[in-house]
Amino acid sequence: MLGKWVFRLASALFVAMAAFQIASAAGVLSIGFSNWRPTLYAFLLWGGALGWSQVLKYGEAGKQTLFVLPAILFTAAMVIFPTLFGLYIAFTDWNLNAQSGHHFNGLDNLRTLWSDSYFWNALGNMVFYVATVIVQYAIAFGLALLLNTDIRARKFFRVVFLLPFMLSPVAVSWMIGKSLMETRFGPLANFARFLGWENPAFFTNPWIARTTIIVMDSWVWIPFMVILLLAGLQALPVDVKEAAKVDGANAWQTFWEITFPLMLPVSLTAIILRTIFELKLADIVINVTAGGPGGATDTISSFVFREYRDRSNVGYATMVAEVYLIIIIIFITLLLKLASRHMQKMT
Repeated sequence: MLGKWVFRLASALFVAMAAFQIASAAGVLSIGFSNWRPTLYAFLLWGGALGWSQVLKYGEAGKQTLFVLPAILFTAAMVIFPTLFGLYIAFTDWNLNAQSGHHFNGLDNLRTLWSDSYFWNALGNMVFYVATVIVQYAIAFGLALLLNTDIRARKFFRVVFLLPFMLSPVAVSWMIGKSLMETRFGPLANFARFLGWENPAFFTNPWIARTTIIVMDSWVWIPFMVILLLAGLQALPVDVKEAAKVDGANAWQTFWEITFPLMLPVSLTAIILRTIFELKLADIVINVTAGGPGGATDTISSFVFREYRDRSNVGYATMVAEVYLIIIIIFITLLLKLASRHMQKMT
């Protein structure tokens, strides 16, 4: 009973403190705290009371939950609370350049997003970027097969193919996008002139710019897929391949009938992880093109970044981020269901 009442009192105190702070921030109450620090203290007190109540109620089993409790509280503080707070900001008119501060504006930000052509353009670009994951997977699978064979200097090539993954995307964007592809003096631009391209401009034509961006991004992240696929290839049973050779199967039949089906779980994992990383594409776009020309290379993340930095439009940018989060959750959930259903058919 003591454990239950400790948790109830701490929860009531935390909820009351948070409600009081929200009412003060919304202007419902005129008396409030100058910052959210009291609510933070109430949350820490609630976390301590939760751990104490677990020990009081469950004894030794409650002590075991204390090892998991810090991770749960950290996730709540750093993921759940910022998401809910961002949802609150999304329904406000909050521009840092305005003198009036922020105020609730209902669905105005959502209406603005619905009619914003730049948002839909960025979302369409994301469809193109995500669709290229299949091409990246095919290239990564070919490289993994090559590195899994008995070739000369195999260890050397494995290290060489992994080098791009060791670099920061920001460094790649400056090293390649801003230096090698520079229109006037870049080595790649000069080589393009040598091949007959009179005015090599990698970031002025929309389709060339998109392709260049995805090539740079793929150069960084394909080695990640190669690592996963190579590990899967090395874990395949050797006796199955040997039995296929004894039965007279050629190299293509062995790959298509044995290697590829057995690699499906690893392949789906690599594709899903790469898709998640692709959905967060921003750093290369921001550093190389800033979304140009005319938004042709924009991603949702770079669009949100510009809304924050250039226009100081916190409320609208947060609404875009929240809507994009919902789209990602729905898309990844459907992708996982399709992958699970396909794996059940295969097995």
